[in-house]
Amino acid sequence: MTKLVHRLGWPGTLALGIVVLFVLVAILAPWIAPYPAQGAGAPNVIAKLRPPSADYWLGTDHLGRDILSRIIYGTRVSLTNGVLIVAFSLLIGLPVGLAAGYFGGWVDEALMRGTDVFLAFPALLLAVLMAAALGPGFLNSIIAVAVTWWPWYARLARAEVLVLRGQPYVEAARLAGVSHPRIILRHILPATGRPLTVQAALDVGPALLTAAALSFLGLGVLPPTADWGQMVDAGRKFFPARWWYSAMPGLTIFIVALAFSVLGDALRERKGGAARASH
Repeated sequence: MTKLVHRLGWPGTLALGIVVLFVLVAILAPWIAPYPAQGAGAPNVIAKLRPPSADYWLGTDHLGRDILSRIIYGTRVSLTNGVLIVAFSLLIGLPVGLAAGYFGGWVDEALMRGTDVFLAFPALLLAVLMAAALGPGFLNSIIAVAVTWWPWYARLARAEVLVLRGQPYVEAARLAGVSHPRIILRHILPATGRPLTVQAALDVGPALLTAAALSFLGLGVLPPTADWGQMVDAGRKFFPARWWYSAMPGLTIFIVALAFSVLGDALRERKGGAARASH
């Protein structure tokens, strides 16, 4: 624990603890939710719109479902959204950035001009347009956001490769006749891992927020699947009289997004400290 605090600092350690806690909540949702059936979407109309109480710690929604149980089940969707958006963005952007930075010339020019086309549009607006074109759904919302995010990873990977391709060990491998794919996979890709990992950790929070925004607009997962953004949208119709309906999932989104942001900052600071120590 002391080593972890030394590496990440207290804010980073606390943020990591919150992230781990929510991951465990997502995994154990059916066992820890007070009302698992309601968390999965079963209505309970005799208890609709009840305020927080001993029976329903965070109140109930318009169908009488326990909001705490819905938030616990929604953790699965929301965290998966954030992680998969970042993963899909990396799968697209990383190969593009590696190829552009390593080969240079017309390959770099063509790939970066294609990247600039996506960067020319506001990310959230493009995600909304893509989601509207694909239609609501879990996978569609992930694809819609990933399509708007991969250019940033392509740019970051390219910048790292431009520095690495001139390193002596890369030049030596090239002169030894090692193939381009082997050089990229064995010598360049591992060295780009740390900055991309830090950026990915920073991006999970914003990705989660963007996915929640799509759900808020009705372009995310479909009911009765629990989703935090969808819950905020449903609860706003009853706000402020039934404030708990939208406030509780909204607060959850804020806490998780902030935790990922602080964790990413701590990892970036650790990377910067390691780089300074090496000089």
